Amino acid sequence: MKAIVYEQTGGPEVLDWNEYPTPVPHADEVLIHVRAAGVNRPDVFQRKGGYPAPAGAPANIPGLEVAGIVVGCGPSVKEWKLGDEVCALLNGGGYAEYAIARERQCLPKPKGLDFIQAASLPETLFTVWSNIFERGNLQPGEKLLIHGGSSGIGITSIQLATALGFKVYVTVGSEEKGQECLSKGAIRFVNYKTQDFAVEYAQEGIDVILDMVGGDYLNKNVNILNPDGRVVYINSIKGEGVLDLAKVMVKRLIITGSTLRSRPYEFKKKLAGEIYKNVWPVIESGKFVPAIFKTFLISDAADAHRLMESGEHTGKIVLTNLAD
Repeated sequence: MKAIVYEQTGGPEVLDWNEYPTPVPHADEVLIHVRAAGVNRPDVFQRKGGYPAPAGAPANIPGLEVAGIVVGCGPSVKEWKLGDEVCALLNGGGYAEYAIARERQCLPKPKGLDFIQAASLPETLFTVWSNIFERGNLQPGEKLLIHGGSSGIGITSIQLATALGFKVYVTVGSEEKGQECLSKGAIRFVNYKTQDFAVEYAQEGIDVILDMVGGDYLNKNVNILNPDGRVVYINSIKGEGVLDLAKVMVKRLIITGSTLRSRPYEFKKKLAGEIYKNVWPVIESGKFVPAIFKTFLISDAADAHRLMESGEHTGKIVLTNLAD
């Protein structure tokens, strides 16, 4: 097969469309003919050397989510058969013509979606459901704030939370991105380049915050949260922050966070079941349509990474293998 392989870490130019051995499914694994693969910021971190693949995953092929057709099954596979159309969360190796996934990290391609749309879902939805609805325990009537509202994670969070009846607020880096978030269902946006969200949202009564920024956002989050509020970290682009512990105690706040890739299979399997139960009906009803910003051929993954690093996108970037 051909795959995006890098021999050394570095800039987007290290990504090379090259020959690579086709993987073989074992035990409860399936082999997927990849029709499309989502691009995520962890792929960029991996390419730079800051997010190594876990044991058993290809060390030098990025890609954490794909959609495609099952073309091989390990001897223990019970959930899938040849020809099934699926989308899947991977431990790595998605930027390729073929990829391996554990059977319970696969979900059926939602009715009404194409492969490109389906490929944008797994990494994002696993992250959003796990962190907002499970760790953040967002409850009916509560308000959600998303930092980085125009990112793939952000747009998905807006769409899903809005479809489920929640009020969503965001921070963004431009007026254009703010308007895009409003079009996806957000109630209000704050442009962090020209406004202080801690001032603007001081009276909104925020209950749950999804933060991928870190740094000085930490105490600002603490200041605007309602009593018994929760802030969930999925990244810390600005590094460490200083925390007012007294305010945390007085307001009874919960500050938590998680990463997904390193979690055990049993966790991801359970999470997939929760997403299928709670989110797939929302998608298949048409209440949530994935927001695809731009597609590239998998062979042009370097250009996709350049776009990701530019921050100029709103929604998901997807690689396609639909030309073959």
